Order: sequence, then C-alpha cells, then structure tokens
Amino acid sequence: MSYDYAGMAALADPTRRTVFELVAARPRSVAELTRALPVSQPAISQHLKVLKEAQLVRSEPRGASNIYHIDPNGLGQMRAWLDHMWGDALEAFRKQINDSKQKERDK
Repeated sequence: MSYDYAGMAALADPTRRTVFELVAARPRSVAELTRALPVSQPAISQHLKVLKEAQLVRSEPRGASNIYHIDPNGLGQMRAWLDHMWGDALEAFRKQINDSKQKERDK
C-alpha cells in the first residue's frame, strides 16, 4: 500500500496539529481559529493551506469567509495506510511470538 506522507508531514508541526484538532472538533473559520490560538491570522491561513494541500481539511465558502472542515477523503487515505501498517506490525509480532514459542518447544 502506498501513501505520500503529506498528511503525516503536515501534522508533524505542533501548531498545525492543534489547528487540525480544533477543526476536527467542529468546523471553524480562520477568525475563530485565530481567536483560539496565540498565532497571527496569516500564520493560521498558512497552516490551513498546508493542511488543505495534504487533503486533511477542506474549505466551504460562507459569505466573505471560508469555513474549514475535516476532509474525509484525505483522512480516509491516511487512516487506510495506518490500518495497513498496524496490521503488518501485528502480523510481524504474531510471527515473532510463534517463532519464539517454537524455539522453546524445540529445545
């Protein structure tokens, strides 16, 4: 399974991750996000741009502003990749346990 890691890279920044978490809690405008964080409006806009390019948020025009929502498509791709990786990790762990048990029985 392939994943381009843009979402992971976007969420690596702590402020951007906080912006994402606020939008995940409920859709918000740039103004609402600016009031919620000790960050300037241009910085919030830049963080949202990165999150949007990574397909983690989407914007919906409402009057003179945009309301940001979680992008279920991009988040779904990240989730599928993480689920796949988790499945591989669990399978490797299961194999390691079984191999260890077999070695104990063979002693």
